[in-house]
Amino acid sequence: MSYDEWEWLPLGSLFTIDAGKTMTAAARAGEVKTRFLRTSNVLWDRIDLSKVDEMTVTSSDLEAKYLKPGDMLVCEGGDIGRAAVWDGGMENVTFQNHLHRLRPKRDDVIPRFYVYFLQAAFTQLGLFQGAGNRTTIPNLSSSRLAALSVPHPSKPEQEAVVDALRHAHDSIELHRQIARSVRELKGAVMEQAFRSGRCGAASRESDIGPLPEAWNVEELGAHHSVSTGATPSRSNETYWASGDVPWVKTAEVDYSTITSTSECITAKALADTSVRLYPAGTLLMAMYGQGVTRGKVAKLGIEATCNQACAAIQPIEDRVDTDYLRYFLEWRYDDIRGKAHGGQQQNLNLDIVRALLIAYPEELAEQREIVDLLSAIDAVEASRRGLELLATELFQSLLFNTMTGAFEPVTAPSDNFERREVPA
Repeated sequence: MSYDEWEWLPLGSLFTIDAGKTMTAAARAGEVKTRFLRTSNVLWDRIDLSKVDEMTVTSSDLEAKYLKPGDMLVCEGGDIGRAAVWDGGMENVTFQNHLHRLRPKRDDVIPRFYVYFLQAAFTQLGLFQGAGNRTTIPNLSSSRLAALSVPHPSKPEQEAVVDALRHAHDSIELHRQIARSVRELKGAVMEQAFRSGRCGAASRESDIGPLPEAWNVEELGAHHSVSTGATPSRSNETYWASGDVPWVKTAEVDYSTITSTSECITAKALADTSVRLYPAGTLLMAMYGQGVTRGKVAKLGIEATCNQACAAIQPIEDRVDTDYLRYFLEWRYDDIRGKAHGGQQQNLNLDIVRALLIAYPEELAEQREIVDLLSAIDAVEASRRGLELLATELFQSLLFNTMTGAFEPVTAPSDNFERREVPA
């Protein structure tokens, strides 16, 4: 049967759809708790078990709410429609009320095929736009989910589609896991390098913990200037229209070398305002920013300006290699973030940045050895991230083409398939 001949049925005719348990104060406070999945645990074709919450579920409800291998979970809220199959990564796990559990009614249903179809429908094809209830927060009710029209090819065709897409998806996960392992290795190497030096030298205690005995420890501002930028008036078009002077925002400060920016200002803005043009090689630190942004650093690979949420760090003397300092500040990221202060939104400021303690060996050659080692690890991670991106593009293309009939995976031969000998 070809794509054009696929039968289309309501999703509710193929699956039994059940809602999970609501998290309440009583459920949170109970003594005997059960692990449960939230919408944040359900990604496209992947269950993230790195953080699993717990709540109390009454014994009368518990058995009916346990997940079984092969159950399909669909997000009711948030990124509505996002779905994955529970493969049984933990025992005795239930699910919250913002997830739907779909359990096949028929033997000719492969749940993962429908995960992939929903992914294509919601993220590529726009088939179910408006499927969610439009209240204060969009949500996909069980009745609307059950009414969605979905294809139902033969079981061998479902298996062929799943096999092709699963291999492509597994490739993404492989490169992602390797890149994550490389980043963990980098963290361990930084800890060793900055705590013990290149050869495991004798250490001494300092205000930032044990450090090599012979290293210098000083405030960042001792031999570096620390300044900031500004935001030209948005109401003055002559400061922004057709601008060609790069202007960095904190979202672009992310442990990288900045070679382009999403916005530019004009030469007039540079002349009229307090914005400064910094040379290539300047380090920028994000002083403001929600989430993980605050405290990150990046190096300018071009001349650029920046906004007032960035601290620009420039050497006064050639005592500390710029790349060494970038890695050292990356290593101190958690400590730097902890120094922020303020009300609802905690920020760093120039005085805090100037007062940050840094440590470094006297010899620039030793600094460069540490830089070379960490740069090599960064190159490996970047390579894997690139392969992950390519694998993602391949998967997205395959998903689109499979679910629109442009590509039809080869199905396995049926039991009554007659095999013929190939003539010699």
